[in-house]
Amino acid sequence: MPTLGNPAGTIAVLQKYNFRFQKKFGQNFLIDPHVLEKIIRAAEVTKDDFVLEIGPGIGTMTQYLAEAAREVLAVEIDRSLLPILEDTLSPYDNVTVLNADILKVDIAEIAREKNEGKPIKVVANLPYYITTPILMGLLESGAPVSSITVMVQKEVADRMAAGPGTKDYGALSLAVQFYAETYLAANVPLNCFMPRPNVGSAVIRLTRREEPPVNVHSQELLFKLIRASFNQRRKTLVNGLNNYAGLSFSKEEIQEALRQMNLSETVRGETLTLSQFAELADRLEKAR
Repeated sequence: MPTLGNPAGTIAVLQKYNFRFQKKFGQNFLIDPHVLEKIIRAAEVTKDDFVLEIGPGIGTMTQYLAEAAREVLAVEIDRSLLPILEDTLSPYDNVTVLNADILKVDIAEIAREKNEGKPIKVVANLPYYITTPILMGLLESGAPVSSITVMVQKEVADRMAAGPGTKDYGALSLAVQFYAETYLAANVPLNCFMPRPNVGSAVIRLTRREEPPVNVHSQELLFKLIRASFNQRRKTLVNGLNNYAGLSFSKEEIQEALRQMNLSETVRGETLTLSQFAELADRLEKAR
């Protein structure tokens, strides 16, 4: 059974190895078994699954994953954690630790080697400063990933799951929802971590879509429009798109496309749905 996941077990390991938390890696270790069990349940890990864990830390969640999955590959960037992981994961013969930066790891290659190319599940307690690059990297790469279950800053989880017209709705909401269905599994209080973070956390599962929810001719243009429209939230959509360096549509072209969509020229980007952004992208491309 897992020996970590509670304050006493975690403190004992950290003292044994005289471990110092590294601010640059955003390290906060989970010390609540209930939360760990919730993550495993939310990720729907079974004995058929190959799981990629990002940032195992001292191996707390890795122990729970090893109990639940067929095989686990844990990618850890901090070399000083390797001897600790060797110790805490020694009872498990279905875990491999890879010392690497996840942003430089070829996940498709791992799926080929370890899972016959079939989609893998990703589970992570992510460092909050690098959450978005890691998640978008996983989603945009097209690597065979069936779901991503992650502990993230509460505010980021809310943004990923937000709908049009809400204060949390933005470019991240649309980008994530283009690739995945979101499920907010749990809110996690500050006292479930060591050291305690300054912000609340949440567990969110992103289940990869087989097909995007909208048809759009140019995904590149779609995401440019989305970024431009949230770049300056206070501006109307027309001004936001017109002032964005990466786009070259005239004010008149944008106004005409909105008119064709029966939208006011004073509309703001945060009120548009993903399908409206896709329609706008197609209309603007056609106008060219």
